[in-house]
Amino acid sequence: MFLNRTHAGSLLAERLKPYKGTNALVLAVPRGGLPLGSVIAKELDLPLGVVLSKKIGHPDNKEYAIGAVSLQGVVLDKQASGISREYIDREIKNIRTLLRQRQQIYYSEQAREPLHGKIIILTDDGVATGNTLLSTVALIHGESPEKIVLAIPVAPESALKKFRRSPYIDEIICLETPQFFNSVGAYYRDFDQVSDQEAAALIREAAKRNKSRDL
Repeated sequence: MFLNRTHAGSLLAERLKPYKGTNALVLAVPRGGLPLGSVIAKELDLPLGVVLSKKIGHPDNKEYAIGAVSLQGVVLDKQASGISREYIDREIKNIRTLLRQRQQIYYSEQAREPLHGKIIILTDDGVATGNTLLSTVALIHGESPEKIVLAIPVAPESALKKFRRSPYIDEIICLETPQFFNSVGAYYRDFDQVSDQEAAALIREAAKRNKSRDL
């Protein structure tokens, strides 16, 4: 049981100490991953960025991911093979409109860090099925990072098996793997929603740290 996202982030940072001060970039999945990412980036003296991608939901069940979209690319899973191209193209267009809005919120005062050649530490507040995160990892891989490290507080074994089979994930750090997984929020004492405003404030704070470090 984690007290809150900050507590979970601090525990992950302890496991990630070998990456302190390296050519690494912490990428957080908004919005719940940002409090963790902020702590990890601060404790490891690393820059913090946001994953600007979103899953494409199945037309019959929007929670079931058939792929993911970023502003740079699209990844479709094999489950998308029977879905009409018209539906997929419409979803891509709608999702990119949303991602541009998020980009303006999170990166209004700074440029997005390039991923090429970086060690990427990808973090979120937890994982249920892992399908969306797998698609996100494929998108990140498309930008040619040096290495992808997945750092999460809690996930079921079924999701971890998927991550281990991924050719793109180089290292997995997961603090808890419950035998009977319920939901991510069940493993936090405090699991309040993170607003866009709170998320943007964490990004701005990290950007100020980066600037002071570079001076």
